[in-house]
Amino acid sequence: MNRKKWIRIGAAVGAALLLALLAYGGTVRRFDRWFEDRVFQRAGAISGDVVVVGIDEYALEKIGPYNTWDRNVMASALEALNADPDNRPAVVAIDTLYASESDDPEADARLAKAAADLGNVVTGASAVFGSTNAWNENGEYEIDFYSVLAFEESYPALKAVTEQGHINAMYDTDGIMRHAVLYIDVPGGERVYSMAARSAMCYAEQHGETLRLPETDARGHFYVSYTAKPGDFYDGISIASVIDGDVPAGYFADKIVLIGPYAVGLQDSIYTPIERARQMYGVEYQANVIEAILAENYKVEVSDLLQAIVLFVISAAAFLLFLRLSMRRSAIAFAGITAVSIGADLLLYELDYIVHPLWGPLSLLILYVAAIVVHYNRSRAERQRVQNMFQRYVDPGIVQEILREGTDSLGLAGKLCNIAVLFVDIRGFTTMSERLDPETVVAILNQYLGMTSDVIHRHGGTLDKFVGDCTMAFWGAPLPSEDPCYQACQTALDIQAGVAEISERLKETLGEAIYCGVGVNYGPAVVGNIGAESRMDFTAIGDTVNTSARLEANAPKEKIFISRSVADELGDRAETTSLGGTIKLKGKADGFEILTLDRLTDYVGYYTKKPT
Repeated sequence: MNRKKWIRIGAAVGAALLLALLAYGGTVRRFDRWFEDRVFQRAGAISGDVVVVGIDEYALEKIGPYNTWDRNVMASALEALNADPDNRPAVVAIDTLYASESDDPEADARLAKAAADLGNVVTGASAVFGSTNAWNENGEYEIDFYSVLAFEESYPALKAVTEQGHINAMYDTDGIMRHAVLYIDVPGGERVYSMAARSAMCYAEQHGETLRLPETDARGHFYVSYTAKPGDFYDGISIASVIDGDVPAGYFADKIVLIGPYAVGLQDSIYTPIERARQMYGVEYQANVIEAILAENYKVEVSDLLQAIVLFVISAAAFLLFLRLSMRRSAIAFAGITAVSIGADLLLYELDYIVHPLWGPLSLLILYVAAIVVHYNRSRAERQRVQNMFQRYVDPGIVQEILREGTDSLGLAGKLCNIAVLFVDIRGFTTMSERLDPETVVAILNQYLGMTSDVIHRHGGTLDKFVGDCTMAFWGAPLPSEDPCYQACQTALDIQAGVAEISERLKETLGEAIYCGVGVNYGPAVVGNIGAESRMDFTAIGDTVNTSARLEANAPKEKIFISRSVADELGDRAETTSLGGTIKLKGKADGFEILTLDRLTDYVGYYTKKPT
């Protein structure tokens, strides 16, 4: 495995570990809870087994302010519900607390008698929580922040004839009530179930059924899957209407009747996950919990640690995938994996498991954006590398074309393609160099090489290298060329013209003249980055290149030698003279045809850049 792969794996593992730790540490808890509510909590069909009777604005107007009500009011309601023995409710739960005797013993007695006559009445109880500390059996000092400091329940006469259910509820840290307290272990060892649980248990007993209660955490809490939004359970039935006999008795037959505050001024409302913008009355919350227990619709919250481990594995694999794929395929992979993640969360919810639905999509989004940044920087570095590489070989316009086309198809590691190869060399340069001082030789050589590179770039060629006074160039790579042989021959004619112009100047100033020989061949060659890691060149190798070099070596001054393959590509656009097999090239069998390029019939040679 090479170093780059190890770097990718390390980056993927590091990023995935960081995201898993941040998620596990609760960094996105508030947003995750909001997303969880939006995804999971959906209103469903109400069974109709639960009926809400409201202590509502109508009752307060008709009976008077709630703080003036005595226990005769609730007694009257229970008596009204018991008026028709054939249509009595299965269970009546009173979502309020009657913790001690009132100043009216007759009202207390009447309420207790009405509850006893009706039967299956559940009244409220309430615990007061706080912190306690003590030394445990192991000699360790412990602080319990969830200790029951006090417990209030119905006054003795009422307790004796009713079931007790606590009405305590606990908000989550964001102020939303997603959980219910199934039971409270009060001092003395007694376990008191919630009003909702006790009501559901009584209802099941009435129908000869046994309920499976939800699994809870150590404090008796369990997740509530809500069925109804605020107002969905309430049909506008007021306790005042029940007392007046305005509601048909059949409406309550064999139902769980919940009686509780249903007015803003009574301050018994909460925020719930099913509709966070609107508060739900406490009696409706009780109704939702009863519905969940009756349907045994329980959700198990999967361990955060297990979810963090799964998140780490998926994130690391996804990030590796994003880094390996192209930008387009990464986008498709991101969309697909995210869709699968959300789908898996919904499926787990249907299978009664609660997971953090934001962890996966958010982590994938962060990793995808990170991969975009990596791809962008990698692409930018690649563009810069290509630009740095090819600006030495080709005209800047071709470099920009390469960057527009993209580097994926260039085959920088080496590809086989057909190219036209040109070699040009000054004849007698070594002898001339011996007669002139070094500074003059370098000046002449710079003029000549500058001219050849300029002409090569003019005609869209790739300048491969300078070897002394020899120049090599080719056409057809790194970008394909429509007519590589024609471009190479244009270049050969213009170089000859450029050499002639330089020679005229030298005759005037130094009394020296220079001449060149040119060879052009066409055929397959391997083109790409060739060399060592520390020293690499973009070049062409193969028999086509070698043959072009030998054509140039055998070309007399002021002559251009081309191969039959070049002549065939030029067709009737060129005037050539065949030399047949009169010249023997090293490494070529007898009969290799060499031709001289005399002129291009539809091309007027030019050389506009004047040597300085």
